[in-house]
Amino acid sequence: MPPRRRCAVCGSKQWRKEPSSGLVTCGEGHVLQSYRNETSEVAELGPHTMKKRALKSGRKKREWQSKADPKLYHGERGRYHYYQCLQLLLRRQVAALIGAWALPAQFEAVCRDVWALHLSLLPSPPTAEPYFHATSQYGGRPPEAPGTPPSDGDPAEERGTGAERDVDDAESSAPSSSDEEDEEDPELEKLLRENSAPPSSSSSEDEEDGVQPRPPLHDKQRNPKTTFRPYDSPAGNIAVLMLACWTLRLPVMYMDFKRVIERHDLPYLDPIRFLPENMTLHLTKQTIKALSPQFPPTALHIHGLTSRLAKLIYRTYGILTPEHNAAPLLWRATRALQGTPTLYVLSKKLGRVLSLTLTLHYSLSPVLKRMKMRDPEHHKYDNAPPEVALITTVLVVLKLVYGLDGERRTPQSAEDPACALPNFTEYLAAVEAAGLGERNIEASLYDTAPEALDSVLELDGAAMDRYIDFCQKALLPLKDRRGNSDAPLGTRSQQQPMDAVPSETMKATPVREGSSDLRPGQAFRIYNSQDILGGLPTDYEKLVQRAARWAGVEEGYVLGAMERYEHRLVRWWRDERKAKESDD
Repeated sequence: MPPRRRCAVCGSKQWRKEPSSGLVTCGEGHVLQSYRNETSEVAELGPHTMKKRALKSGRKKREWQSKADPKLYHGERGRYHYYQCLQLLLRRQVAALIGAWALPAQFEAVCRDVWALHLSLLPSPPTAEPYFHATSQYGGRPPEAPGTPPSDGDPAEERGTGAERDVDDAESSAPSSSDEEDEEDPELEKLLRENSAPPSSSSSEDEEDGVQPRPPLHDKQRNPKTTFRPYDSPAGNIAVLMLACWTLRLPVMYMDFKRVIERHDLPYLDPIRFLPENMTLHLTKQTIKALSPQFPPTALHIHGLTSRLAKLIYRTYGILTPEHNAAPLLWRATRALQGTPTLYVLSKKLGRVLSLTLTLHYSLSPVLKRMKMRDPEHHKYDNAPPEVALITTVLVVLKLVYGLDGERRTPQSAEDPACALPNFTEYLAAVEAAGLGERNIEASLYDTAPEALDSVLELDGAAMDRYIDFCQKALLPLKDRRGNSDAPLGTRSQQQPMDAVPSETMKATPVREGSSDLRPGQAFRIYNSQDILGGLPTDYEKLVQRAARWAGVEEGYVLGAMERYEHRLVRWWRDERKAKESDD
């Protein structure tokens, strides 16, 4: 632009350049003389022209590196490792039960088969982790199968650099690549793909059969708070053991497992010390927490897992779990309430009248005979644990004989079965003494020292040995106990039966002919289990507490089952009376 000078014509200092002509004019339009605007456009620069170049630094861009510990397993690989830990823990549990309960050798084989069925019936079964991990290590290609013959190429070419191999692959023809594919074993690759199918892919055979596999949840879709479901917990191992006992018809109950867990005879609490170091090295804190339950599972929780597993096995594979061996378990329930053989026989007859379900799930038993359209196929509490059903049946018999409502029942005939049962006063005292004796035995096992002692040093030799043995089982790992043995250390407490409580001989109930007292079975009262404001008679409540403690359930659950059984008994009695009246 020209300097700020005045126009020679009008004296204006306002100048502007016209874009069309390139002339410089003042504010009045006078053209500035002796001004020239030149524009030079060059298409190509000669070799003598200097070019300015920007030099780039040779520094490479830093890639993002994860700060996670590579030794810890996450995702599907960590889940697969979690089930490996559960499987090893199951092997130790099987060895412990075989030694503690003197089980047959077939128990281990049955547990192995049930464990395989349990894994296949999970909502999201574990994937074939080794195959996918090897696939990721080989750059998305399946690993070379063992036994595959090497290629016929020159070994010197195979030892070339990666750039040379890329150039060779680009210059190679299609027939050479097909020859390499023909050298691999196609049948083995097919088997590997079938056994380790990716979660998102479905095989062609399943599509032809019309069976669509369940797509498992990926890591992003699965909620981290619900990654480990109840079926994946260590309680699932107890369900597998319980189902194996049912298969062999062993008369065990859920409280038996809880007792051996509390005595640390069965590896369940703090199981990380039972695993080898090369397995615990890859566990995250979430996996360790999932593997380490703080308390033994309850009876109803184990029963829910076991009944679900038995139902799925029957629906999926058609394998029917046999009924429970009820005769020995009924005798255990009778002895838990200090009963006699007469009480056992009466309870057995009443159980037949009540049509007790002795299967793990009510769907595994035959349906009830429907006389009318409104008749149900199953009863409520049909899915109750067998020990609860049996001891509730014993309670119903005791209630029929003694009343348990504060009023006295007296048999008036020698043919009454109540004459063979003990006197109620002595019987109730024996039940209380049995409950107190069991609590003292359990306290002697788990307490560090009795209350009367000021120090552990005041214990005698037997108590000190029992205390040291218990601490050894509860605190030390296997390698510090007995070397590298897989079987847990046997202790003296294993030979102490928990149910063997001494009892005294009781007198029989006397017969009083012509007595004004109520007879057994007369004025039978049914209490509503939903009545939270009402109270129970003292004698009745003591027996219910004893039964609930023995079965490992709450008192309300026993009362609910007892109410249903009593209504069922009343309906049967009315039907029998109607049938007799119609015959007459």
